Amino acid sequence: MVLVGGATRLTESGLSIVEWKPVTGALPPLNEAQWTQAFEAYKTIPQYQKLNAGMTLAEFKTIFWWEWSHRLLGRAIGAVYLLPFLYFLWRGGMSGELKRRLWLIFGLGALQGAVGWWMVASGLSERVEVSQYRLATHLVLALLIFAGIVWTLRRLAGRPAIVAATRFRITSAALVVLTFVQLYLGALVAGLRAGLVFNTWPAIDGALIPSAARLWFETPWWRNLFDNTLTVQFQHRMTAYALFALAALHVIDVVRSRAPAAAVNGALALWAAVTLQATLGILTLLYQVPIGLALAHQAVAIVVLTLAVLQAERLALRPSPRAFAIPAASSRLAS
Repeated sequence: MVLVGGATRLTESGLSIVEWKPVTGALPPLNEAQWTQAFEAYKTIPQYQKLNAGMTLAEFKTIFWWEWSHRLLGRAIGAVYLLPFLYFLWRGGMSGELKRRLWLIFGLGALQGAVGWWMVASGLSERVEVSQYRLATHLVLALLIFAGIVWTLRRLAGRPAIVAATRFRITSAALVVLTFVQLYLGALVAGLRAGLVFNTWPAIDGALIPSAARLWFETPWWRNLFDNTLTVQFQHRMTAYALFALAALHVIDVVRSRAPAAAVNGALALWAAVTLQATLGILTLLYQVPIGLALAHQAVAIVVLTLAVLQAERLALRPSPRAFAIPAASSRLAS
């Protein structure tokens, strides 16, 4: 779902459907008249008028199918999640703790649909693309849902706790937080198309650290953190370096401390994924964001998040074993 969303953004397809119809929108145009109607609706927004004037119906269909597929996949995820969830609720096959977690994930999923339309709406009247603020919110919420599912799945597996030093737990939690920050900044880079400028490395704008006058010329100052392409790309680079360094320090610490093998392997896998991700990021920048490299960069970002969440869950304190236990009264599920 995240990768299809990324492709939708990279192909500038996200504004091709200008209405939000949660039910009837599941069907695409079925005849030439409906295709013409959808195309005429797209022609009313600034993106067509300022960027795509003269686009043919065949070209419109290409971007339409990306956005329609993204929305359809969202609907499919909702159904695949909700229907089994309701079945197990009816059968009484979940503990109270698990039900609370799954209701929360479902609520975030429903919110994500609304946030997706809120994002699209930002590009329908005055802008030629969606707001980078809303794009970043949409992506981070999707990844928060994903991380919640990964964490819950690990707890359902019932693996025994790893005896680890408190600093390991703190470092692993910090890696998850820093990964989310980096993903948010990456979404800002995408939203501003900041990867298409300053295409050198390790220098940026002619220096390792750009001048303050170039980084902070917007007023008020905080707008530079979100609107200034140089500042946003610079933040993304610096956070990547910090993430790489913290992942490396975590590996060194667990190895030197003779931590359990699972903790060491998890730390090594995370550091390797961060290294690969940084390499892909540099190549994506140097080659000015070709879609293949950009999607690979995004895909490995999800791998980094997955490994960071798994490592944090592996080292975290465990709740009571009963928290995820199937209630005894629901033993009829087995039959």
